[in-house]
Amino acid sequence: MNMKKTTHLLLTLTVMAFLLPSCNKGPGEGGTGTVQGFVKLVHHPDDDYTLTPDTMAAAKTDVFIIYGNEEYFGDDVETNAEGMYQFEYLRPGEYTVFAYSTLPSGEKVAVSETVELQRGAVAKVPTLYIHDGKAYGTSVVKGRVHATYYHNGSYRGEGWACEHRVYIRRVGEDIPFDDTRVGPDGYFAFQKLQPGTYEVYTVTQDFNEVPDFVFQSIAVEEAGQIYEIIEQYEIIINV
Repeated sequence: MNMKKTTHLLLTLTVMAFLLPSCNKGPGEGGTGTVQGFVKLVHHPDDDYTLTPDTMAAAKTDVFIIYGNEEYFGDDVETNAEGMYQFEYLRPGEYTVFAYSTLPSGEKVAVSETVELQRGAVAKVPTLYIHDGKAYGTSVVKGRVHATYYHNGSYRGEGWACEHRVYIRRVGEDIPFDDTRVGPDGYFAFQKLQPGTYEVYTVTQDFNEVPDFVFQSIAVEEAGQIYEIIEQYEIIINV
């Protein structure tokens, strides 16, 4: 090979050496940037009848990252005890981070956020809020129980039936799947109910102390709603 051709070949290889990295500067691994964020689990406490959500750190939750416009995720990590995750050694570009949230039906849906990462920087992802399917999207049925008190057939007064037990079952079933006690203000509530029709009932007595049941039916038509039994339960309690 003559000197002219050798010089031309070296020049070509040098140009290619500069061009090849420039063709691979899109989002992905091989850089000095970091994508970082938190995942929180939405929790509805059992004693919160308003369904106001509380949150806690979603520890040991899988988080996935998509590089640019790629169809599949490029990497995944697990959150720590504080719900924090991070993807390191990334090149500048756009990244989508997602985690899975579980609906009451058991279906999983992706909750995602997209950020732009600068060279050598740390891109903070907005917090991802997920659900575990146990409370989110489910409904509450509330009611109230009023009692008239008798002793040996004599009237002893009336008031809200504090601590009186109430039961709930699905229409068509004989056995209750849950029960609760009435609060000081006469209210009770059943939570985490799926759409369907329910029978809510409690025990009353006659003047001879023979127990009987008072039933009311209510239809839960949508998830994430509060349904109230309008007509309060009127019962007799012998003391």
